[in-house]
Amino acid sequence: MKKYDTDEMEIDLKELFFALKKKLWLIILVALLSAAGAGLYSKFVMVPQYTSTAMMYVLSKETTLTSLADLQIGSQLTNDYRVLVTSRPVLEQVLENLGISPDYMNYRQLRNKITIDNPTDTRIMNITVQDANPIDAKAYVDEIASTASTYIAEIMEMTPPKIVEEGEVSTIPISPSVKRNTALGALAGCVVVCGIIVLLTVMNDTIRDEDDIEKYLELSVLAAVPLHGGGVKEVADAEENGHKSRKKETVRGKNHGQK
Repeated sequence: MKKYDTDEMEIDLKELFFALKKKLWLIILVALLSAAGAGLYSKFVMVPQYTSTAMMYVLSKETTLTSLADLQIGSQLTNDYRVLVTSRPVLEQVLENLGISPDYMNYRQLRNKITIDNPTDTRIMNITVQDANPIDAKAYVDEIASTASTYIAEIMEMTPPKIVEEGEVSTIPISPSVKRNTALGALAGCVVVCGIIVLLTVMNDTIRDEDDIEKYLELSVLAAVPLHGGGVKEVADAEENGHKSRKKETVRGKNHGQK
């Protein structure tokens, strides 16, 4: 029965370090190009997004401390409101009240613009709408809060929840963040080019020195013959110079004998 040896790949961290150090200029260049590309794309291509937030008070006048204990209202009631605010009847009514055609936007698309948050230890529900147009964001959130309040009162047979605060037109976009995207672009560029350098270094199994011979071929190196540029020429020059010197000595000897 044949036995097969399992090849194991050993990673020399020192070799990887020097490979990365050797290509440091390339890493810096790619990082700068990636950062510039991400920054320019964020500033001139990506569409700025604005938000507007309305606040609604969860409890009503009809809610007493007894009913709070019986119905365990609090987070549960807030979760009920959360579902009702983003329900299809509410959102379709919002679009109809604003005169928005279903061909332009349907209730699913509007739902994707809505974020609902309940601050800890409060009975306040924040309704936030995100849109490329800050005026539209305010119009959406105000209409959602008003329509949801009426709908919740009809469904739960209670006094309509109070709208504590309506939305406002935002002047500062929440995204994109040019600085953050620029930094992420530089980081992504560094990671990619370092990964490529490491991969090429690990996959390079060419024989370069006696250590590689012992590593890949498992053979001991008995001797090394240094190869230097112009080595053969230096030997030839030395032989030629020796030949000339011997020739000069012979000529001098003959001349001395003649004298």
